[in-house]
Amino acid sequence: MRLVIAQCSVDYTGRLNAHLPMAKRVLMHKGDGSLLIHSDGGSYKPLNWMSPPCRLDVLAPDEELAEAGVIEVWKVTHQKTGDALTVRIHEILSDSTHDLGVDPGLIKDGVESDLQRLLAEQVDRIVEGATLVRREYPTAIGPVDLLVRDAQGVPIAVEVKRRGDIDGVEQLTRYLELLGRDPLLTGIRGVFAAQEIKPQARVLAEDRGISCLVLDYEDMKGIESGVPRLF
Repeated sequence: MRLVIAQCSVDYTGRLNAHLPMAKRVLMHKGDGSLLIHSDGGSYKPLNWMSPPCRLDVLAPDEELAEAGVIEVWKVTHQKTGDALTVRIHEILSDSTHDLGVDPGLIKDGVESDLQRLLAEQVDRIVEGATLVRREYPTAIGPVDLLVRDAQGVPIAVEVKRRGDIDGVEQLTRYLELLGRDPLLTGIRGVFAAQEIKPQARVLAEDRGISCLVLDYEDMKGIESGVPRLF
């Protein structure tokens, strides 16, 4: 990756035309060929960019541009559309190149699999005295996240979501209908568990006899959230 801080102006031509007047900007030329142009604001979003497949050509300025103070011209051309991003550089303040290697990708914390694993380890959150039968309990239309039994042996199917909406309730309803046909699971109940449950989903779940359980992920991990508590 090449990172250049430069005084420059930028023009995009093609399916749309756009112009960035003269200013100090960060030019990020990545290993995949893309060029992103950033300012000191706007968080992660670039002011303009060219996505791959594209080609970067570094050109010497013509006489007119040189007289206007341009020392270098970057022209990035998209190889499929022909769109072009032209950067006219007047001054380079910093220029560095770094080999970042292969990125392992983003590992998300608090995804549904994490919630499911933690809840399987803490089934007392579902109902006191519960025991885990199995994670990913199979049905004809896919596995239900958890199957547990309460202290009296009554089976409970648990569907775990990060954000609980109506679709999740419908999904659990279908699982309950199929599981209820098994004589070994007579009287099965449902619990819809999520970090956040939308009001419409809660109403639908309760109308169908499904209990709702809001999960505190930080508490389940044993990490204090920092939110003041009375007790």
